Amino acid sequence: MSETTPESAGPAPARRYPRGVVILVGLAAGTVVAVGMSSIRSILGPVLLTVVLTICAQPVRTALERRGVPRGLATGSVVLVLFAGLAGLAYTFVIAVTQFVAMLPDYADQFAAIAANIGDFLQKLGVGTNEIEQVKSGFDPSAIAGFFGGLVGGVASITATLVIILTMLILLAADASYVPTVLVQLGQRRPHLKEALVEYASGVRRYMVVTTVLGLVQGAINGIALWLLQVPAALLWAILAFLCSYIPNIGYFIAIIPPLVFGYFVGGWPTFIAVIIIYGLVNAVVQSIIQPRVVGNAVALSQSLTFFSVLFWAIVIGPIGAVLAIPITLLARAVLVDADPTARWWRPALGDVGEARAIMAAADAEAKANRHRDTGHTPEQRTRRGGTGAHPPIPPRDEE
Repeated sequence: MSETTPESAGPAPARRYPRGVVILVGLAAGTVVAVGMSSIRSILGPVLLTVVLTICAQPVRTALERRGVPRGLATGSVVLVLFAGLAGLAYTFVIAVTQFVAMLPDYADQFAAIAANIGDFLQKLGVGTNEIEQVKSGFDPSAIAGFFGGLVGGVASITATLVIILTMLILLAADASYVPTVLVQLGQRRPHLKEALVEYASGVRRYMVVTTVLGLVQGAINGIALWLLQVPAALLWAILAFLCSYIPNIGYFIAIIPPLVFGYFVGGWPTFIAVIIIYGLVNAVVQSIIQPRVVGNAVALSQSLTFFSVLFWAIVIGPIGAVLAIPITLLARAVLVDADPTARWWRPALGDVGEARAIMAAADAEAKANRHRDTGHTPEQRTRRGGTGAHPPIPPRDEE
């Protein structure tokens, strides 16, 4: 029997299209999709938020049904609680912004002084007059009020968004009762897709719930600290800290800048430094210690990809895209990578480095063992010598 060699196996099947063409077509298609999503951002943002909320609330509705609560009552209760929380947060934010805008004229002199100092500094660096005036215009209280007013968008806009969210919540919550059966049918035909969607829902649910709880704690601590320091609009900055807890990497810097400025206005450098210390400690404990341990490997995205996703989705969908950057990116990975066995080799490149860490740990352990073996200080050799050091043990002296 003759063996099959690579030469006798025949030539490999040629690609239908060159790799460069495939990459360019993929990039062009992605650009078209991104532009299309951006054109309907006013609808797409609330819809994506509703999908994430429905995923997070699904276990609560299921638990109520298991306790004998009728399906309609369980669904309605979950929808009302979610909608009441969103509406309360939205209108509290509007009230806080309104109060903040009303008090801005009281700090016009402080803003003018900061703008003058920055203008003098830029002039010494050789920056042109037009550029300096553009920078100084950003410290005009009316410009700041216009920015926050545009960010809120008015009560009418918020009400319209809440109506969309409420409608989608009712419809998605009603459809969610069929999800278990649909997943069983999907698993019979597309088992990899079913596995990817189940893993996505579990990971997003864990990430969002943990981030929400820790964000509430973080916002409450920061708000109380700012109130004790007599920083203006402490409630607004507490809500901002809560919302920015959903924005990885850059959310901390967005949340700290406004209270820093107004803390400096009312208390000078001591309050300025106190705000930095408080925000830094709270962020370090919550975001760097507690959250990674609780969330675990539910996200598994690299830091660079996380940062890029925040910028990308903020441009495509708007501010809500920055808040939902992690869930949206995980959904794209689940559909494009996790559901396709031939594309799962992309996971380590996207941030799933669990296997790579294990390999690196084994390599470090082997290198450490080799160093001990070369110096003759391995644990086995120390045991044979009867001690823990490199020198043999000193024999006991004979009694006289």
